[in-house]
Amino acid sequence: MPPRIVMMDSALSAAEIARELAPSGMELVVAPFGSEAFKAAIPEAEYLVGFGNRAIDAGFYATAPRLKLFQLLSAGYDTVDIEAARAAGIPVCNNGGANSTAVAEHALLLMLATCRRLVSQHENVVAGRWRGNDPSQVKLYELRDKTLGIVGLGAIGKKVARLANAFGMTVHYYDIRRVSEAEEDALEVRFKLLGEILRNSDIVSLHVPLTPASRHMIGAAELARMKPTAYLINTCRGPVVDEVALTAALDAGTIAGAGLDVFDQEPPAADNPLFRLKNVTLTPHFAGPTWDNQQARFRNAFDNCQRVARGERPLWVIPELA
Repeated sequence: MPPRIVMMDSALSAAEIARELAPSGMELVVAPFGSEAFKAAIPEAEYLVGFGNRAIDAGFYATAPRLKLFQLLSAGYDTVDIEAARAAGIPVCNNGGANSTAVAEHALLLMLATCRRLVSQHENVVAGRWRGNDPSQVKLYELRDKTLGIVGLGAIGKKVARLANAFGMTVHYYDIRRVSEAEEDALEVRFKLLGEILRNSDIVSLHVPLTPASRHMIGAAELARMKPTAYLINTCRGPVVDEVALTAALDAGTIAGAGLDVFDQEPPAADNPLFRLKNVTLTPHFAGPTWDNQQARFRNAFDNCQRVARGERPLWVIPELA
């Protein structure tokens, strides 16, 4: 029988595009995780494609004895049971930057929306409050000549840097893996320590994976080091920021505002205190899955499946398993 790819069906994935791009000579089974069709297909599956799921644990791998690869359609992998994958000898790979352009553009979108108070402007117009009740109190800011501090200079962070350069921003970055001076020159970025990023940036944009080391890396102490005129942008993972501390900082004016695509709990509770604040712009973890990158995500996924089928090492293995 041909090598089998099992793809976990998801509302964020266009199955018709997956079927169109499926490699010839391989069988593609698309089924919701845990469904009867999924359970029936897994024992013969050599490749698993989809998003992370905590239920993919040691017990799951025992039911998939032929599995050779767990290929993610996402950049993040915080919902992957890494120890179970390591014990089973299964490489886990992310999407190879397939959604990096989308997330980078969304980060700039949130910067613009917060600095130009887009949501409140819209609300004022539709409510009949042309320019608000007191235009003299509305302070709007440009991105040009502002200092952007990027925390995490991976595929997404680099694209954010390029876009920020086009807006005339000064770009600094912090990452535990520094790039070469030549790459810094090409990207027009300069390395700074995290404390310098927080202290000197007009906008801080987060682009790190969620790991034990990055959980709550931005808390009350870090927010207190930022300028009172600064904005925080988070398009990576909610728990990278201490949400309670962020809410308090926004409420107290410790920082000027925030643009968030991710939350500590998703979906957030209806009484989340962030919802009552006027200095935040919120989106529903929708930065990555654009219609444009559906093909890129599946193309990268299926290319990796074919790579493994040829006996080659897969690309984009997550750092913990590399």
